[in-house]
Amino acid sequence: MDFLKNFVINNQAIIEDYSLRVLVSFFIIWLGFKLSRLVAKWIGRLLARKSIDAAISAFVQSLARILILIAIIIAALSHLGIETTTFVTIIGAAGLAIALALQGSLSNFASGILIAGFRPFKAGDYVEAAGVAGVVKEIQIFSTVMTTPDNKRVVVPNAQVTGGAITNYSANPTRRIDLVVGVAYNADLKQCESLLKDILDSHPLILKDPAYTIGLLELADSSVNFAVRPWVKTEDFWAVKFELNKTIKEALDNAGIGIPFPQMDIHLHQQSKKG
Repeated sequence: MDFLKNFVINNQAIIEDYSLRVLVSFFIIWLGFKLSRLVAKWIGRLLARKSIDAAISAFVQSLARILILIAIIIAALSHLGIETTTFVTIIGAAGLAIALALQGSLSNFASGILIAGFRPFKAGDYVEAAGVAGVVKEIQIFSTVMTTPDNKRVVVPNAQVTGGAITNYSANPTRRIDLVVGVAYNADLKQCESLLKDILDSHPLILKDPAYTIGLLELADSSVNFAVRPWVKTEDFWAVKFELNKTIKEALDNAGIGIPFPQMDIHLHQQSKKG
């Protein structure tokens, strides 16, 4: 205890100075966290005024926060008297080692920049990428956040998103519905085609331009199949598809036109017994 007491008395000035430096450094870091949030929000508002996509805005805000925090931490260490040049060199060497160990994360980061730059999709688009289909909610530094139709939140690494095909169902204003309608072989084909045309002509959400297509697709094993391909606005796709399936089934039933299903005929042969 006497040794510790003497040490404190003999080094009081140094201890007070260093304690003050530690407190100021902690204050710098605390202030840096606050500043990073404020700058991120300011960037978000600025990009919103410029009508920049919300997903891209979130990516830029996250990147800005990380860069500010790195700068603040270096400033705090510098205030403590740590030689930042040496520290930066150490960070560089450590960064290289970390980069080799975290190649996947760096790949996700680079892919995030590619997504932000080329914009294959935006927030609110319904896309299929990396084996996941859903609505894009946010593009983060390392991952893309999507919500599936059954309301599951899926976080997909950016490298997987850009590493394969991306299908954007919301990119174009119109989509084509592809239906296959099978009728019995004894059905009147002209009557069937006329009935299908009447259904499409009377539907208010089916577009006139581009025009729909109705044609005899194939002579299948147990049915004659018509291809029914109307065009609708992208946001009306599923509603119209569900409604058409129901309407066509009811119309064929009312017209007495059979909708066949796969069936198998079994022939029994009786063999005579030999005495």
